[in-house]
Amino acid sequence: MTTNNTAAAAAAARKPTIDTARVQDQAESLINSSLSWLHTHWLQILIGIGAGIAVAAALFWLRGLGPRIVARSRTGTGWSAVFGRAVERTHGFFIVMLSAKLVVGYAGAPADVASTVTFLFTVAAVFQVAVWAREIILGAIEHRTRGEHIGGEALGSAMGLIRLLVSFGVFAIAFVVVLDNLGVNVTGLVAGLGVGGIAIGLAAQGIFADLFAALAIIFDRPFRRGDAVTYDSTSGNVEEIGLKSTRIRGIDGELRVISNKNLLDKEIQNNTVRERRRSKFTIGLAYETPPDKLDRFPEMMKEVIEASGMTYVRCGFFQFGASSLDFDVQFDSPSADFTEAYNGRHRTGIAILRRCNEEGLVIAYPMQVNYLAAPDGRLVDPRARPAASGPVDATES
Repeated sequence: MTTNNTAAAAAAARKPTIDTARVQDQAESLINSSLSWLHTHWLQILIGIGAGIAVAAALFWLRGLGPRIVARSRTGTGWSAVFGRAVERTHGFFIVMLSAKLVVGYAGAPADVASTVTFLFTVAAVFQVAVWAREIILGAIEHRTRGEHIGGEALGSAMGLIRLLVSFGVFAIAFVVVLDNLGVNVTGLVAGLGVGGIAIGLAAQGIFADLFAALAIIFDRPFRRGDAVTYDSTSGNVEEIGLKSTRIRGIDGELRVISNKNLLDKEIQNNTVRERRRSKFTIGLAYETPPDKLDRFPEMMKEVIEASGMTYVRCGFFQFGASSLDFDVQFDSPSADFTEAYNGRHRTGIAILRRCNEEGLVIAYPMQVNYLAAPDGRLVDPRARPAASGPVDATES
C-alpha cells in the first residue's frame, strides 16, 4: 500500500499543473500596462482608432466591388469573375485585423498589446490568403472547362473532387504556417502528412493518374469534345471527356472507351484542327512513252489538279517499276473537311485518267508473256503472227 501511494504521489508531481498565480500576475500586468497606455497616449489612440475605421471602411467598400465585377462577366466564368469572387470572399475579421496592424504602431501600444495584434493578424492573413488561393485556382479550372471539355455529370464529379483536393491542400499549408509562426515544431507534422500522402497516392495511383490526365486535357487542350481524332490505328469523334476515361465514337459506329492516362501516352492526331488533307497517287506510265511526254507530265498534272479545285503540291518521276515508269503525284484539299477531300480526290483521279487518254499516255498494268521454245532451241514470241502451218501455242496474262 505504501508503494502504491508513493507512485501516485510521484505521478502527481510529474503531472503538469497550471500556475494560477503566474497567470493572474500576467493578466494584471496586461491590464495595468493597457491602462497606463490609455492614460499617456489617449490622443494617439483616438487618431489611430479614427485612421483604423477609415482604413476598414475603405477595405469593406473594396470588398463590395466583388459582386459587381462578377455581374459584369457575361459567362460568369471569365477572369474578371474569378477575381471578383476572390475579392468577395475577403473575411471581415481579416479587414479588422489589417486595419489594427496598420495603426497599432502609431498609437505607441505596449509590447503585450502589439504582440497580440500581430498574432491575430498573422492567423487572419494566412487563412485569408488560403481562401483567395482556393478561389483563384478553382476559378481558373472552371474557366478552362467552360463549355467545351467535360460536361454534365462528369463535370460536377470532377469539380467536386478537385474542390476537395484544392481546399485540403491550401488549408493544410495554412495550418502548418500558423503553427510555425506560433513557435510550434512542425517537422514531425509535415513528415506525418508526407507519409500519409504517399500512402494514399500509392493506394489510388491509378485513379489519380487518370484524374491528372483529365486535368492535362483540360489545360493543354490536345482535343475537345466533338473533335475528330486518330490514335494508334483508331479514328473517331470525341463524345465525352470524363473524370477517368474518354469516350470516342468510332468511324463504324462503335463506342470506344479509353482511360485518360493511356490516351495521352499515345500519339494523337486531331483531324478537326488540321489545315488540309493531302492525297497521293502513284501513276505508272508505259515504258514505250516518249521522253518528251514524260518530261511534260508534271505540268499536265498541275493543270489537271488545279482545274479540279485542288491545290497542286508536287509531281515527279521516282522509280523504274517492274512494268511501268512510276510518277508520284501529291495534292491538297482546300479545307480539312473529309467529305470535301474525298470528293476532290475522286474528281482529280477521273480528270487525270481523261487527260492521259487525250494525250495518248498509256497507264501501264502488270503483264507477263510466256515464250515457247522451237524444236531447234530458238525462242518463239507468242505475240508474233502465227505461221501458215498452224497456230503457235502461247500463254499471255
